[in-house]
Amino acid sequence: MDLSFSENQLLYVDTVRRLVKNEISPRILEMEKEHGFPWAIITKAWEMGLVNLCIPESIKGFDVDVFSSALIIQELSYGDTGIATSAMCNDLANVVISRHGTDRQKERFLRPFVEKPLLASFCLTEPGAGSDNFMMTSFIAPRDDGSWVLNGSKCFITNASYASQFTVLCKIGKPSASFMACVVVPAESVIAADLPDVGYSTREIQLSTGGRILIGKPEDKLGQRLSNTASVTFEDVILAPDQIIGNRRFGFKYIMDVLDFARPMVAAIGLGLAKRALDVTMAYTRERKQFGQRICDLPVARDTLVAMWKKVELAELSLWKACWKIQKNDKDAGIFASLAKNTCAEAALFCANEGLHLHGGYGFTADYEISKLARDAHIIDIYEGVREVQNMIIGREIV
Repeated sequence: MDLSFSENQLLYVDTVRRLVKNEISPRILEMEKEHGFPWAIITKAWEMGLVNLCIPESIKGFDVDVFSSALIIQELSYGDTGIATSAMCNDLANVVISRHGTDRQKERFLRPFVEKPLLASFCLTEPGAGSDNFMMTSFIAPRDDGSWVLNGSKCFITNASYASQFTVLCKIGKPSASFMACVVVPAESVIAADLPDVGYSTREIQLSTGGRILIGKPEDKLGQRLSNTASVTFEDVILAPDQIIGNRRFGFKYIMDVLDFARPMVAAIGLGLAKRALDVTMAYTRERKQFGQRICDLPVARDTLVAMWKKVELAELSLWKACWKIQKNDKDAGIFASLAKNTCAEAALFCANEGLHLHGGYGFTADYEISKLARDAHIIDIYEGVREVQNMIIGREIV
């Protein structure tokens, strides 16, 4: 496994770091307090080619490999994990089209994202179906004219308030069915000029083909406040047969494909946060003095800093091994994707919490970035599969 980066990868890193340094870091606490949607930054990231990483060369004109994708997301997350989550969600929604769609479907459903800075949503989780996907009740039913009708509700959907397209996992025929399908529901294209900020408003989308989509009020979250999250309800949405991706009975397989792709990317988000937490804590403990010396020179504090550094380095190694396995299409790539997700989430939580502790009382105030990082870190341990689910996957495979 070669851990050296190519010239292109180093160029990606430099590009994202400039975006973070110039557009995110100087205003991050102010932006979070405003709680507005960061359209300007996402649009700029799109202009730089840092969004829609999974779209194939046949549509986009160039490919971004797994390592480069993880690098981009890690560096963007160093600035803010909420922004990175919203940007990455396009790939979460579109990777199943990229991998399993026909050439015609790729052209229809992916081309718009290359032409405009649009957002997509991946609609999997439901109020009664979190880790257990078989409990979902959203479903498509056939109609006499050969079309299908979609009904159901999803929750905790990233980008929902601003999405121009929805990738939806659902049952076939009835809510209690065993088989699942993956369908794509395009809506009217929305960019920053069309819908700059919904605030805490709901949104209703009337589809020209029939039916409507109801977007709930954005969630008021503990962390990642620069990422939009809302519920989505599909009411009598009419679908043409070509809006079903791949084999309509292979939806569960497609879920696994998406999550195996997403977990290293979520791991990269965790790693970016862990690195940021370590850096801001190092800077603070070098500056702040107690008992006549810098905090970083106190043995008890230095032990914590060493533990933080070790968590970051081990997490990074687990991420690169997962990317290497995925790029080689190894059969056990899923295990290492789960390992990376857990290891990087653990590093994010540990570094944010211990970093806050080393900031003392100041860390508990909103004036210091470490308090924001501590709030942001918790969702990384939860979304795209909680740690217990990752352990179930690893345990099932190793025994």
